[in-house]
Amino acid sequence: MFSKFIGYNDENVPTIIRSTNGLKYKMIVHSLFIGLLTGCTIVAYRILGERLLGLFGRLYIISKTNKGVAIGVFLALLVMAMLVSLFLRKEPNISGSGIPQVEGVMTRRMKTNWWTVLVYKFFGGILCLAAGLSVGREGPSIQMGAAIGEGVSRKTNKLDYEHKYLMTSGASAGLAAAFNAPLAGVMFALEEVHKNFSPVVLVSAMVSAVTADMVTKSFLGINPSLRFDALSIMPIKYYWSLVMLGILIGLSSYIFNHGVVKSKSIYRSMPVKQELKILIPFIFAGFIGMAFPSLLGGGHELIVNINYFHLGLAVLILYLVIKYLFTFASFGSGVPGGIFFPLLAIGALMGNIFGTVCVTYLGIPHQFLVNFAVLAMAGHFAATVKAPITGIILIFEMTGSFEHLLPLSVVVFIAVVISDLLGVEPVYDMLLEDILKHKKDSDYHTEDKSKTLMEFSVHIGSQVEGKFISEIDWPEKCLVVAIYRGAEEILPRGNTLIVGGDMLVVMVNKDESAQMLDWLTQMTSQIG
Repeated sequence: MFSKFIGYNDENVPTIIRSTNGLKYKMIVHSLFIGLLTGCTIVAYRILGERLLGLFGRLYIISKTNKGVAIGVFLALLVMAMLVSLFLRKEPNISGSGIPQVEGVMTRRMKTNWWTVLVYKFFGGILCLAAGLSVGREGPSIQMGAAIGEGVSRKTNKLDYEHKYLMTSGASAGLAAAFNAPLAGVMFALEEVHKNFSPVVLVSAMVSAVTADMVTKSFLGINPSLRFDALSIMPIKYYWSLVMLGILIGLSSYIFNHGVVKSKSIYRSMPVKQELKILIPFIFAGFIGMAFPSLLGGGHELIVNINYFHLGLAVLILYLVIKYLFTFASFGSGVPGGIFFPLLAIGALMGNIFGTVCVTYLGIPHQFLVNFAVLAMAGHFAATVKAPITGIILIFEMTGSFEHLLPLSVVVFIAVVISDLLGVEPVYDMLLEDILKHKKDSDYHTEDKSKTLMEFSVHIGSQVEGKFISEIDWPEKCLVVAIYRGAEEILPRGNTLIVGGDMLVVMVNKDESAQMLDWLTQMTSQIG
C-alpha cells in the first residue's frame, strides 16, 4: 500500500510526521488561548445582543399606542436590514447559523476567510438579535469560535490538520460560552463538528470549553442558562406519556428540518433583491414584537417563563404555529443567526402543549407539567440535529438539573428512532448540502497536492477491523502513518493487525481530503 501514496517524498511529509511529537501539549496551550479569546468575544456578543433586544422590546410595546415611535422603530428595522444585507454581500459565509460552514471547512468542501467571518458575523448577528428575529446566539458563537481557532492556527503557522483541531477547540468554546455549558460544547464539537473522539481533540476541546466557560461566568454569573424551579421526579407509571411525547417530537423534527430547507428554497426563488428578502424577517419581528412580545428572539424568555404565562391550549397552539413560521421566515432569509434556541423553544412549546393535554385530560399531576417542556427540548434537539448525547448533556447543564437521566433518555431515544424512521437527516448536514448545491463561487475545488493528516476510529465489525494492513484495499494516494491503541503508538507495517477501537492516522493530499473522508469513514465504520 505504500506504493499507492503519490508524493510520499514531498518535503512537507517529514515535517508533518515530526509535528505529531508532543502534539497534545501544543494543542492544550493554544486551546487555552482560544478559549480566552472566544470567551471574551461571546460575552460581548451576548451582552450587546441581550441589552439591545431589551431596548427594542420596550420600543415595540410603546409602538402599540404611539404611532411616532412605531414609525421610528420600523425605520430603524429598515436600516438594520440594509446593514445586514451589506454584511452578507461582503461575506456570504456568515449566512445562517454558521455551523454548516464550519463543517464544510473542516471537511475541505468550503473555504472561508476567518477574519471577515468573525467581524461580519459579530455585528450582523447582534443586529438580528437586537431586532428580535427568531434566531439564536449559539450558531454564530460556534462559527466565531471556530474562526478564532482558525485565526490562531494561521497566525502561529500550524499545519493543515492542526487547523482542524484548533477550529474544533474554538467551536467547543463558542457553544460553552453561549450556553454556559462546557460539557455540551465539548460533546457537540466532537459529535457534530469534528465527528471524531481522538484523545488530542478531546483534550484540546475540553481545555478551550472550560476556559471560555470560566470567562463567561466571570462576567455573567454562574447561573445556568435556563433556570427552572426544581423538577419533580416522574414515577415510572407515567412513562407511557414520555413514549407518546417522543413520538410527537420525532414528527416535529421532520417538519422543522424540511421546513428550514424549504424556506431557504422559497426565499431563493423570490424575484426580488436580497435587501428586500432580508427586510422580511425584520418587519415580521416588528409586528411580532407588538402583538406577541414573548415570541421575540430565539426563545430564551419564552422557555424560562412558559409555565408562568398560564396560557390556554388554543393559545399555546397559536404560539407554536407562529414560532414555526417566524423561525422559517427568519432563518430562510439567510440572516446571520442560529437555530439552536428556536428549535429548543419549539420543543418547549410542544412539550407544554402535550403536558397540558396530559394534565387536563389524562390524569397526570400538574406538578409534572414543566417536566414535559424540559424533556421535549432535549428530544427535539436530538431528533433535529441527530446529536443525542449532546442533547441530554445540554439540557442537564442549561437547566442545572441532573436527576432526570432516565426520562430524558426515553424521550430522546424515541424521538431519534421516529426521526430515523421518517428519514430525517441531521439538519446541519442538510443545510451544508444546500449551501454547496447553490454555491456559485466554488473556490474550494483547488489543486493542492500538499499533505494533511486525518484520523479515523475503527469500529468493531467494520470492513478493516481484524485485518492486516496489507490485506485491505486502501484508496489510492493515502498512507497510514500511525495507529494509536490506547496510550500505545504503533508504527504500521504490512503485517500490522487492525483491531476495533484503534485510531488510524492517515496521510492524504489536501485537495482529495473530502473524498478520502467519505471513503475512509465508510471503511472504518460500516459493517464489513
